[in-house]
Amino acid sequence: MQDQPRYEAYEKSEFFADGLASRKPPPNTVPRGYLREDGQLYTGKNAAAGGAASGGNQRNAPNASASQNAANAASGGQQQQQGGAGGNSASGGAQASQSDPLNVDAFPFPVTMEVLVRGKERYNIFCSMCHGATGYGDGMVVRRGYKKPPSYHEDRLRQERVGHFFDVITNGWGSMPNYAPQIPVRDRWAIAAYIRALQASQQGTPTDVPADKRNQLEGGNAEHQGGGEGH
Repeated sequence: MQDQPRYEAYEKSEFFADGLASRKPPPNTVPRGYLREDGQLYTGKNAAAGGAASGGNQRNAPNASASQNAANAASGGQQQQQGGAGGNSASGGAQASQSDPLNVDAFPFPVTMEVLVRGKERYNIFCSMCHGATGYGDGMVVRRGYKKPPSYHEDRLRQERVGHFFDVITNGWGSMPNYAPQIPVRDRWAIAAYIRALQASQQGTPTDVPADKRNQLEGGNAEHQGGGEGH
């Protein structure tokens, strides 16, 4: 089994005229599916240093509503821009960011309710045991002695670029190992979107709720308070 009749990578071959065992693709071959040409999707980084402030965000401009969708889906209309949480603008998030300035500040595809549902599912499987179900860093593993991660709701992470969360999932950070082998690329972005939704959920106010739903919210609170005396 150790000595098998096959060629190793870059091994010499006398069978082919060029002497190479590894063969080149046939002429006019068109690669599909694995080139990862969208660097922002696969790395969470802008293409160049200047892109963090200009070119990178301009490239993502058509998807500027992605993070807004994440907040709106979670809180019913809370306004977010370019991956910020709690209403922070792109410039505000960039100024407060403590991580790599090349991290993108927008999602590479629209954040829909389907993406958030997927992100919640993946978060509960891979993240909640440490970060907690609500993102406060109080997961069951932490309660049993593992190092406590920072809360997603502290200002530093609320104002962090969304690319930071993708990068941490991909490459690890501090005591957290990388989850790239376990979590596909699009699922990592879905988790990042759900983290934004968790952050928005803790910063919401009644004014963030659409006007046509606000009466239902206020009525439900009054009914709950009134019914409490009877229990």
